Amino acid sequence: MTESFSDQEWLSIPDLVRVLGVSQSRVRQLIDDKQLLAMRRDNGPLQVPAAFIRDGAPLPELRGTLIVLSDDGFSDEQAMRWLLEVDGSLGVPPVQALLAGRKAEVRRVAQALA
Repeated sequence: MTESFSDQEWLSIPDLVRVLGVSQSRVRQLIDDKQLLAMRRDNGPLQVPAAFIRDGAPLPELRGTLIVLSDDGFSDEQAMRWLLEVDGSLGVPPVQALLAGRKAEVRRVAQALA
């Protein structure tokens, strides 16, 4: 992904091990299971936006949203871009809407993208 989303705080795999209190293999499993979404920024190591973590755990609303986006044909890169950029229908980045408790609205907008 070419964008660095420099306005975001990013967590590396070792950071996630510390924040989540789990093993590195568990962090990778969370990514594989779509409980987290990771990307390489500027050809660096895998990183996850800190906004995807709440209270020491993956944002619960994220997994279902990632599944909807995947079902709609979004690549991980496209999903990351959509989650972090302001969406016209929501007025904020979708991840901010998820953090604000607007899960149903976010998923409706995501489904409409197909």
